[in-house]
Amino acid sequence: MRALAMSDVAALAGVSHQTVSRVVNGHPNVAPHTRERVERAIAELGYRPNASARALVAGSTRTLGLVTVKINQYGPAQTMLGLEKAARAAGYSLTVSILDDATAAAMRAAVDTFVAQRVDGILALSTYDDAAAALATLDPPVPLVAVQVGGGEDRPAVGVDQETGARLAVRHLLALGHRTVHHVAGPADSQEARGRMAGWRSELESAGAPVPEVVLRGDWTPSSGYLAGKALAARIRGGEEVTAIFAANDQMALGLLAALHEGGIRVPEDVSVVGFDDLPEAPYFTPPLTTVRQDFAELGRRGVQLVLSRMRGEDQHPEPVAPALLVRSSTGPAPGRA
Repeated sequence: MRALAMSDVAALAGVSHQTVSRVVNGHPNVAPHTRERVERAIAELGYRPNASARALVAGSTRTLGLVTVKINQYGPAQTMLGLEKAARAAGYSLTVSILDDATAAAMRAAVDTFVAQRVDGILALSTYDDAAAALATLDPPVPLVAVQVGGGEDRPAVGVDQETGARLAVRHLLALGHRTVHHVAGPADSQEARGRMAGWRSELESAGAPVPEVVLRGDWTPSSGYLAGKALAARIRGGEEVTAIFAANDQMALGLLAALHEGGIRVPEDVSVVGFDDLPEAPYFTPPLTTVRQDFAELGRRGVQLVLSRMRGEDQHPEPVAPALLVRSSTGPAPGRA
């Protein structure tokens, strides 16, 4: 049995090979009744166009490449889903390369592979410094857009406004009467983590609140939040005034809550806690977690819009996606202010 060809569809529909090609490739100059006859023949035969041949004719594979790092974390995973949904809505498929390590060499290799596969555009999702530095040195023959990492005039980017999100969290806690806010930060080589720390610090300084000298740092995991919580609980038991904590993500906040509970410290009666991301589980933490929500669907939509605009030769630099504060039961008035 030989593979079906356009000529088979043309013979059954009673049209030329060129007419079938126009229908398959979405050409507008085909009469409606002719298009219907060709589509009926395609369905009857079960014909599937050759993607490689279509790409040669159209000059496009209708495919975007996404290179990402550490997809086991909630933020990157949700961003990837948002990008895939937006790509599909725009008529593109999304090919994904997941890197084990956020290194410059791995990022360059993934981009080179996408170029060899003739994708129409590339999205790079990584907030880590090594991979971000690699992006700045790359000049592939197709548009390359950075997601959740700083861009520039030559490297357009989309992302959530991390600093504003952190400021919302700190402002909420200060408004509840807390004298200052302690911070459990993310990894030092993460641009997202640094953006949240910068927002935490700048909001405290703007309000004239003291900035704690000691900043505990985690790696985004609940276990690292738990260790930070144990350290903070010990300081509280030692008499230090710690009544409000901003954790750089919800997973670390989860570990933090567990450690505080084990240490006999009540949330929010003794200490208020705010996270970042709005995990689906966040409303079911004990207590339900006040957090900063990132709109990953909107981030994906803007990322795909940006790479498509670059494919059209347009020079766009979209505004960051605005975060939102969701207040739940893990925050309350400072002790003595209720």
